[in-house]
Amino acid sequence: MKYHLGLSILFVLGACGGKSGNGDGGADGIGVDSPTSDPDAISDPDALVPACGDGIVDVGETCDDHNLAAGDGCAADCTLEPGFACPDPGQPCVVAHVCGNGILEDSEGCDDHNLAGADGCSASCALEAGWTCPVPGIRCIAAACGDAIVAGFEECDDANAAAGDGCSATCQLEPGHACDVAGQPCTITTCGDGMKQGTEECDDANNDLGDGCDPQCHREPQCTNGVCTAICGDGSLQTGEACDDGNLHNADGCSSTCTVEPGFACSAVNASEPATFVTTIVYRDFRGADLAGGHLDFQNANGAETGIVKAALGADHKPQYRSATTTATTHGAGPFAQWYKDTTGVNLTYAENLSLARTAPGTYVYDNAAFFPLDGRGFVGAGTEPPRDNGHNFSFTSELRYWFKYAGGEVLSFRGDDDVWVFINGKLAVDLGGVHGALDGSITLNATAATTLGLTLGGTYEAVVFQAERHTTASSYKLTLKGFNAATSVCDDVCGDGVTSSNEVCDDGVNDGTYGSCAPNCLGYGPRCGDALVQTPPEQCDDGVNHGGYNHCLPTCLLGPRCGDSIVQTPQESCDDGNTTNGDGCDNTCHGTIGKVAPRTH
Repeated sequence: MKYHLGLSILFVLGACGGKSGNGDGGADGIGVDSPTSDPDAISDPDALVPACGDGIVDVGETCDDHNLAAGDGCAADCTLEPGFACPDPGQPCVVAHVCGNGILEDSEGCDDHNLAGADGCSASCALEAGWTCPVPGIRCIAAACGDAIVAGFEECDDANAAAGDGCSATCQLEPGHACDVAGQPCTITTCGDGMKQGTEECDDANNDLGDGCDPQCHREPQCTNGVCTAICGDGSLQTGEACDDGNLHNADGCSSTCTVEPGFACSAVNASEPATFVTTIVYRDFRGADLAGGHLDFQNANGAETGIVKAALGADHKPQYRSATTTATTHGAGPFAQWYKDTTGVNLTYAENLSLARTAPGTYVYDNAAFFPLDGRGFVGAGTEPPRDNGHNFSFTSELRYWFKYAGGEVLSFRGDDDVWVFINGKLAVDLGGVHGALDGSITLNATAATTLGLTLGGTYEAVVFQAERHTTASSYKLTLKGFNAATSVCDDVCGDGVTSSNEVCDDGVNDGTYGSCAPNCLGYGPRCGDALVQTPPEQCDDGVNHGGYNHCLPTCLLGPRCGDSIVQTPQESCDDGNTTNGDGCDNTCHGTIGKVAPRTH
């Protein structure tokens, strides 16, 4: 055990105050009676008291740095503080230099509370190129969009922060572009060229729907009798997928492999009802039979006619011609096969979006009494067919497909002219064939219809609408879908889970906006050590860096070793009397003649 000597010193001075300096000490009268030269002066054990702060590690203490200050590694009760080591009693503690502890230490460029690399802060806590790690212990982020380095949640970086060139102002890929090399200009992609690039989910070089890749290069569900293969990015959540948000983007909660990304929670939603429902529709333009080289089935006959197509789709996912010869308004299987297939010299194809508006709970409607989607385009636009009936472009077909999870009670209604066929699970459900004015048709998926169409509750099925406008005068199209919902994934960042996601600025798991925490909405920081603002208490300093070292602020935002702390820091100091006053033997730069350690009282 060690003992405190202060009381013994006072006792000896009082008993021997009359001694002079005749050969046994200094003229100051204390030389011979100092505690270090008179063993009798410490002979009373009751006068010996252990003390924190005297530079010796006592029993019950884990450190003693010769002061009673907290925040410098050794607390006021002589216990070791996190992130520090105090190897030499009586000497200042040092930062522990432990990479991955979430504390930015003087030799580190960052510390994101892990030892993984390629996340902005390396396994040795060195800052990686293109990243910034503004708050120790919090996930690093991209330093800047436009620095030619893909980092953080960036998908691309073409060395500028301009939008519209393939890489957005926030360094996200823009549709129709590929940005394969960081720092280089993005290139334009062409859906249908057979090469999957940029934001394309697939590219099978055709304009067919229902073959797994639609003409806008989006993946389609692949289902047989209600059972689907899990295909990430098709928007249909299937067994084996943790999520499927209908795309292959990362950093949106659901990854390109359909796994939930850190900081997010994804849930399956069967009744999601956005303001609009958007689906791909394919138009094919034809020339009428009244023109040289025109198609025989357009601008050639009138009359409603059911039974033109077979009761089931063919292996190519298209309607099959039923008659062995011709019908009242059609002219054989060969010409009919061209209605919904690209045929060079016969039709021109356009793949676009059709938006249905939500008009009631679970109900989406597209209603257009003047349905002329190809006006000014196609053969009319090319000048090889004249505009007809008020300048419109007639003679075209349309095809759209969507997938739904059968729950019972769904209703599909259609009004249009001319031909309309609806297939569900590959089977004919509505037949409004022939050349006619606007007709209405609908189907309700009740138990009877489910038996006819082979539907099982909970199964995922395809609904297909084929339409044709074959004669001038009028064209209308109204499609109503009620209850046709598919299981999709909705992913939201989870503020408070301690993981900073792509939608968040800061998430430490507390997020109450107090000192050292993140803002309650995870979109900002609370007051903290390192924000270059001194928060009093608990900070004594904050220079925004706080790497420690002589005359610098410690990582804990307390004052580091300095002149005036009563400890001689070599080689910067030759003395330290606990102040920065000149004229007392140790000047304001801690240089002078006083001994290396200033007198202390306890």
